[in-house]
Amino acid sequence: QVQLVESGGGLVQAGGSLRLSCAASGRTSSNYAMGWFRQAAGKEREFVAAISWSGGSTAYADSVKGRFTLSRDNAKNTVYLQMNSLKPEDTAVYYCAARPVMAVVAARTQYPYWGQGTQVTVSS
Repeated sequence: QVQLVESGGGLVQAGGSLRLSCAASGRTSSNYAMGWFRQAAGKEREFVAAISWSGGSTAYADSVKGRFTLSRDNAKNTVYLQMNSLKPEDTAVYYCAARPVMAVVAARTQYPYWGQGTQVTVSS
């Protein structure tokens, strides 16, 4: 079992930045790929970004490419989602997820472990 706790959400103006963190605990000795997903009110949860165990491979949704950067510090069991040039359409609850394999995938069904989410609100 892996427990995930997100932090760093909040209210920001359009064009601003936030950095989300996801701290993992529990069975972190295994090699986990990590992902971020988001869910806006009334919409389905969608893929945002993912990173391999080593950090050498990443994937991003087209809507965030060039604005968001995902990184990880395995010594701290933490992944970071740096979000720049935020837009009102980025407003959502952001969820961290983990899967016990090393490769990057975008499908949310491939992630068995989820955090509780952190709210990001971007005002226009």
